[in-house]
Amino acid sequence: MTASPTPTSAQQWTADANEALSLSLVRAPEDKASLWAREVYEGFHPTFTYPIFGEEEKIYGYKDLSIDLKFASGSLVQYFNVRYSEKLPSSSTVDDIEGTLAKFIPAGYYTDEQRFLERVEEDALNFKPLGQKIYSYTRSATTLTKGKNVAISQVLSPEDEEIVDFEVYHSTWQTPGFREYHRRMQLFVLLYIEGGSYINEAEDSWEFVVLYEKRRRRSSPDVFTYHFVGYSTLYPFYCFPERVRLRISQFLILPPYQQDGHGSALYTAIYQHVLASPSIAELTVEDPAEAFEDLRDRNDLKMLLANDKFMREGFGPEAASSNGGKVAHGRAKRGKGRTMRAGAGKMGPPAERGWLEKWRTDLKIAGRQFNRLIEMLILKHMDPADERAQRAYRLQVKERLYRFNYEILMQLDKQERQQKLEETFQSVVADYRRILGHVL
Repeated sequence: MTASPTPTSAQQWTADANEALSLSLVRAPEDKASLWAREVYEGFHPTFTYPIFGEEEKIYGYKDLSIDLKFASGSLVQYFNVRYSEKLPSSSTVDDIEGTLAKFIPAGYYTDEQRFLERVEEDALNFKPLGQKIYSYTRSATTLTKGKNVAISQVLSPEDEEIVDFEVYHSTWQTPGFREYHRRMQLFVLLYIEGGSYINEAEDSWEFVVLYEKRRRRSSPDVFTYHFVGYSTLYPFYCFPERVRLRISQFLILPPYQQDGHGSALYTAIYQHVLASPSIAELTVEDPAEAFEDLRDRNDLKMLLANDKFMREGFGPEAASSNGGKVAHGRAKRGKGRTMRAGAGKMGPPAERGWLEKWRTDLKIAGRQFNRLIEMLILKHMDPADERAQRAYRLQVKERLYRFNYEILMQLDKQERQQKLEETFQSVVADYRRILGHVL
């Protein structure tokens, strides 16, 4: 029997839960053979485990602890295993790893790896996405990996560029089989969204969009298999008189697929779904994390910049073809690229409110978000030498900031209020420049 630890030796029996827990999206052997050498979908780790193992994210009572939680890459059927070199005698202080994790995953997970791998092969051919396809895009397989790509042998003609499809499906609780599927994928919310929690299945209004990779097998080019990439949960709220506001509640892309533009693609899919749905008045976001807010800003800006009618009305007839030229004060200056006359369009500054509201309603963008986007676009086009425009812009932004922060600002005296408003304005403008730098 292993001796009980002393306080000085307790650390060697304590493991970091984030490091000990290893996640894998497991593919059938023929699907693995269709990957590029640097595509890795197994052995990644969670960002958070405190919802499961406690605030300290520590597991006590084991040496050399390794926890494997594997998912069939499409169906998300699960396999669980715990390995360690030594374990303390069972007691109230030794963590029951399986008992703890089992509270957060559906019953019926595999503990026999061979049986799990057989199920992976079976599901690879049988699993198909649930719900209605609402969006798709394609990528060259060579762009899916980071670093130098090393191709492996293939049956496909070497003249054919390998194309990988990605598809987004919309589901609800009424979609056959989706409730069970959601129970297998919802664990990722706890592991990758700070403050994330499980949604209430008793609330019937939830909607879901799930992103899948659709991969062709090299050995059988007519066979396609599906692999889970990420998903978002959406909730509709009543909007007078007879429509809804659709709110993005949870949004995640799994680590093996991050930094490849799939988050932007999933967001675009949701936005296009909103635009195409007459019953939806606008798209909103629940308490967005900074990274998601950046993603949203970049994609919304690109959408507006690509809208010729909006840009022409906003900044004048040359705006859509100006390649980002700045609004000129007075005469157009000679030089590289075109310039635009200040006040040539509805953007001003100050921007015409009635025109803004019409476009905001048509584009189904929430009020605060649309105002921020307009402020970024004006900043992008405004001539720094135009003092009148600079002053009008400053007043436009400060007016919004004053209304948004009214309760806090009213607790300050007039001088402090003015100082705080100016500091906030400068901070906002600096952040706008940062975001614009990623878009242009």
